[in-house]
This record gives sequence, C-alpha cells and structure tokens, in this order.
Amino acid sequence: MSLVTKLRSERAEANTKLQALATKESGGATLSAEELQEFAQLEQQIADLSAKIARAESAERAAAAAAVPVNESAAGINGPPGNRAAHITVTDNAQAGTRVAQMARMIAAAGGNQMQAAELARSSGMGEDVVMALSTTSPGAGGVLVPANMAREVIESLRPTSILRSFGARPLPLVNGNMTLPRIKGNTTVGYIGMDTDINVTGMVFDDLKLQAKKLAALVPISNDLLKFSGVSPQVDAIVVADLFTSTGLYEDITFIRSNGNGGVSPKGLRYWAPAFNIVTAPAGTSLAELDAFLGGLMLRVEMSNANLAASGWIMSPRSIRFLQAQRDGNGNKAYPEIEQGKLKGYPFKLSTQIPVNLGAGGDESEIYFGDYSDCYIGETGEMVLAYSTEASYKDGNGDTISAFQRDQTLVRVITHNDFGPRHVESIAVGVGVKWGKDMLA
Repeated sequence: MSLVTKLRSERAEANTKLQALATKESGGATLSAEELQEFAQLEQQIADLSAKIARAESAERAAAAAAVPVNESAAGINGPPGNRAAHITVTDNAQAGTRVAQMARMIAAAGGNQMQAAELARSSGMGEDVVMALSTTSPGAGGVLVPANMAREVIESLRPTSILRSFGARPLPLVNGNMTLPRIKGNTTVGYIGMDTDINVTGMVFDDLKLQAKKLAALVPISNDLLKFSGVSPQVDAIVVADLFTSTGLYEDITFIRSNGNGGVSPKGLRYWAPAFNIVTAPAGTSLAELDAFLGGLMLRVEMSNANLAASGWIMSPRSIRFLQAQRDGNGNKAYPEIEQGKLKGYPFKLSTQIPVNLGAGGDESEIYFGDYSDCYIGETGEMVLAYSTEASYKDGNGDTISAFQRDQTLVRVITHNDFGPRHVESIAVGVGVKWGKDMLA
C-alpha cells in the first residue's frame, strides 16, 4: 500500500467519526465535554492528514516527472538515480563458439537429421538458442546454415588464433559477396601561392581494393567417443571448439600471409600483395650492421609510404626470432633485448609456423613481414554452413588418406566465405631469402 493510500484511509476513518458526532448534534442532542474535545481532535487530525496527503502526492508527482526509463545500452544499464532495485546481469561464461560446436555435435549424433538433432539438444539441456537454431534453419544440400549471430561469434573467436586478425586487420561485411574500397593512389596538388597567382589544378587519382567472397572449407575429424557425450559438457565442447576453429585460424594465416591467390580461387596473401620495391632480399652476412640495415630497410619502406602505423608489427617464423634473440654486441650484451618484451626495434612481433623455413633453392630460406595491418581488410559474408559424414575420407598433414569410418571418427565440414587485401599495397614490406638460424635446426 502506498503512503498516499494509507493516509487517505486514516483520514476517511477520522471523518466517519466526526460525521457521527455532527449528526448527533444536528438531531437535537447536546454533545458532552468529552465529545466536544473529541470533535476538535478529529478536526485537527483530518487537517493534519490532508496536509500530509498533499505533500505525499506532490512527492509522487515529482518522482514520476524525474523518472528515467531503464534502457539496456552498450554502456550498461541507465536508470533513475537514487535507491532503485539492483540490476542482475547473467553472464555466459561459455567459450566463444561453444554454441556452434554444440550444433555440430548434435547434428553428428543425430546422423544428419536436423529435427532429431534439435530434440537431442533440448533433452540434453542445451540452450534454447541452440535448439531454436536447429529447429528453424532450413537444411540444404550443403548442410545446416549456422545463424548469423553464432557465425559472428565463431569469427570473433578466430582473433587470438589468426595473426592478421590479432594484429588489427579490419573485418568488413561482404554485401552480396562483394565489397569495393576506393583508395587515393595519387595525392592532390597543394602549395603556397603569391598574390594574383593561379592556384595549381588539383586532381586525385583513385584505385580500388575489390574483395570478393571465396569459399573456405575445413574438414575437422572428431572422435565418436566425444560425440557420445550428448549432454552439456564444457570440456567436450571446448575440445570440439578447438578442433573446429584452430584449424580454420591457422589456414587463414597461411592464406592471408603467403597465398598467391590460386587463380582467384583463394584470397591473395601479403607476400603477393607487396609491390616489388617492398620485397627485400636478406643479406648473406649476419653482422649486427647488416641485420640492422635489413630490418630498418623493411620498416623504412612502410614508413615512407605515409602509412598510419596504427597497428604495425613483424610476422616471422620462430626460427628467425630465436636467431635474433641470440645475437650479442661487442660487449656481450643482447643486441635486441626488447625481444623479451615481445618487440623488435620498437614494434611488436608475432610468430607463425605457417611461414616456411624450407624455401629457396637450398630449402633453408624463410621470410619476414613488416606492415601496417590496420590498412588490411578481411571481407566476410557472415555465413557458415555445417555438414557431417562418418564415411568420408580425408588427408592428414603427411598427405596420407585416412578413413573416418576406420578411425571411428565423424568428419565435420565447416564452410564460410571471405577475402583479404590491403587497401594500400605500399603498407606491406617482405624480407625474403632469410637463412638466419638454419644451423639451429641442424
């Protein structure tokens, strides 16, 4: 009961008693001294209650006028100041990509029957979003379409796995599978002029970065022993997530870094986007002066292109950084002590075993990349399709054909579409013919 309602109830009760005394007197009876005193007290009580009610009503109107709707926003909960009910936030601690992994498990466990997979998900206690995704998406010949919000969750989970994403390469949506980004190829003419002097004609030369969706398919073998765990199991889900997305992230790396485009079938990588002037052959010698000149030359080429250097850094094989880490100056001090802090010549570095160490005629060369990766773009359709098979075969890392049936495995196929490219090719420099550290693996 509100304060106003309570006060009104008390006033009504006092008024009833007052009216009874007034009725008695109007009927010809004489009120006693006690009744007259009671009448005066009731009058004062009613007046006091009326004043309290007026103040309470005024307070309620002020509170209503100052009320702020509770809105959920990116910054959190915005609500009226003062004492308000605590807002309870439920945080999902599940690993990113868990819901897609659960979809894959249920589809495989149900033998590809999507409706049965939805029932399995429901009976296993999985989230309603997983059940709804399996129930409402239309199965196609290529597999089951993963809802866009879940597909985005998977793509975001690739960030720590994929070097280019973790460096800050910018994702862009591919509308109808395509995206064109104009870039300024030639600058405008700018200069000071004297009095009565014509302004130089200004013109810009434009070029385009065209991104076109290319199919990325991953075959991931999953042990059928894992699929027997039909219920909610964070440990099993984590293993499936790792199997599904680690391989995808690693393949993105090798593609976005070194792919030649394969005639337009796959995205072209940094190695083949870099202009000829920005491809530098490493010196045969390994003196500190030669190493510094080589590394500085890569940096200088990017810096001279007027790159923003907002997300710049090095990409190399572990062999190259371990060689540089072992270098000492004439006094026995580490030549590059900042390597211990994850930097080389002031910029962060990331290592990838996807950069070969067996290139060149002698099979002992590697590559080093320096660039402004904020100028690189990853076009994505945001769609993902899952399919499964227990009879299909696949090739392992050695090129040997493996039968999923013989291994008691289920093959999950993940298909998505993306493309990659730098907006300005001058923001990428590549060092080739790097033989440093080859003796470390002898």
